[in-house]
Amino acid sequence: MKKWNLLALLLCLAVILAACGSNSEEEQATSGGEAEKDAFTIGVIPVQTEGQMDTAMKKLQTLLSDELGREVSIEVYPDYNGVVEAMNYDKIDMAYLGPLTYVIAEANSNAKAIITQLIDGVPYYHSYIVTHKDSPLTSIEDLVAKAGETDFAFGDINSTSGSLIPSIELQDQGVYTSENDNKFASVRFTGSHDATALAVQNKQVDAGAIDSAIYDQLVESGKIDGDQFKTIWKSEELFQYPWAVLESTDEETIKTLQETFLAIEDPEILDAFGASGFTEATNADYESIKQAAIKQGIIKE
Repeated sequence: MKKWNLLALLLCLAVILAACGSNSEEEQATSGGEAEKDAFTIGVIPVQTEGQMDTAMKKLQTLLSDELGREVSIEVYPDYNGVVEAMNYDKIDMAYLGPLTYVIAEANSNAKAIITQLIDGVPYYHSYIVTHKDSPLTSIEDLVAKAGETDFAFGDINSTSGSLIPSIELQDQGVYTSENDNKFASVRFTGSHDATALAVQNKQVDAGAIDSAIYDQLVESGKIDGDQFKTIWKSEELFQYPWAVLESTDEETIKTLQETFLAIEDPEILDAFGASGFTEATNADYESIKQAAIKQGIIKE
């Protein structure tokens, strides 16, 4: 009888210990989930090829963590669309996007622009079409006239200056509708501005579309040789790339983010974006890009 009482006692203890262990694991999982949820996450589009901004992003991550008083995690995504999707599904709290990528995110998830960079003191840039200095092409008219002999490169398909704006110009000129419907000898999407620049410099393509600020940055850093290029077309002014937050972001966090960016003077962080500083931005600043995206059927009114 005593043996059975002892066995029952041991079984009860085993059940209690198992329950405690289960509760402990559940508490740890919950705690971990809360910690992960508490981190402020930022997604960044690949304005240059992977690895170019690593050090600067680590510095920015540390700065924002200190100012927000919480963990901040910055990830450079492999493509533009990945950042939009991450914001649409609330996987990130903030994003650095191109203007086109931003208006898509604003249309799909009510993203809110709060900051943009200044280039030489102004928040504007252009889309360029560039050729090699040895190219016979000297103007947009030459490009159109000789489209059938020209290999053309866009950047990322979701890039404003590397795709949307130049594609509208070439569409208006009657030589481009899509990657598979155009009058060029060939059309390719390189995936990034620096890849487009190198393709032109190395004569892998005859002409390419690129962000003017990134082009200048690539020349200044010595990553491309500016003497090897000609600019044969320049768009109207485009408002610079925004940093956008989710619509649900509280005003205190937005204010802290804006104040932190406006105070940045670290040349390594600024150089990563080809910036001379930062300034506030609003959704209204991107209305012209929104209208261009509507014209191309990328977003609906």
